[in-house]
Amino acid sequence: MSKKITPYKDTSRSKKEQVTEMFDTISGNYDGLNRVISFGIDVKWRKKVVKLVGKTNPKNILDVATGTGDLAINLAKTGASEIIGLDISAGMLEVGKHKIKSKKLENLINMVKADSEHLPYSDNYFDAITVAFGVRNFENLEKGLSEILRVLKPGGIFVILETSVPTKTPYKQGYKFYSTKILPLIGRVFSKDRSAYSYLSESAAAFPYGEAFNNILKKIGFIDVEDNPQTFGAATIYTASK
Repeated sequence: MSKKITPYKDTSRSKKEQVTEMFDTISGNYDGLNRVISFGIDVKWRKKVVKLVGKTNPKNILDVATGTGDLAINLAKTGASEIIGLDISAGMLEVGKHKIKSKKLENLINMVKADSEHLPYSDNYFDAITVAFGVRNFENLEKGLSEILRVLKPGGIFVILETSVPTKTPYKQGYKFYSTKILPLIGRVFSKDRSAYSYLSESAAAFPYGEAFNNILKKIGFIDVEDNPQTFGAATIYTASK
């Protein structure tokens, strides 16, 4: 990412500290607001991620930047015997734990507070690793991706779902108007953190996508890198291996 985007424009604190505070603050209404902002399409995107992971029949899965655990919960459908949802925000994890308990998945899904750039797992540990809307929040993108490569088993699958920017008219213009004008407005009206949804739209616009992100994955050492744009390019699903 050429420009460093942070939630609170506070130069005295790291991006990591600011992102943690932001997600702790908005955790209570994050899920509901997300459904509104994405018109529920993010549910469809996650199902595609689950399908890709499920095809590899993984025994254990790590969901990095799991947030409130939406993807981790959906990944239960893969038949894996161990799923770990990892996040730096205690507030988001707490919401996720309640969701997991309500679905009686406590014995399958373990929610862990940890830093994506310092994963507390041994080399070559996971059959599959996922990240949904989280890589753009990494303090150091390449360090976070390197850690994911380290703990992924050779031949394992890495799937990323991340926002991207449509390149074709009129979707490009429509996306820009929605992300810069409407999304921050919705965030200000419905969220107690006025900066959060401005950050989310700004960070999405600044994040490398498509071939640019493919090249970063290849530079880190991932192989079989592919990108699959979703909904006119508003999001992209990336797959890679080791």
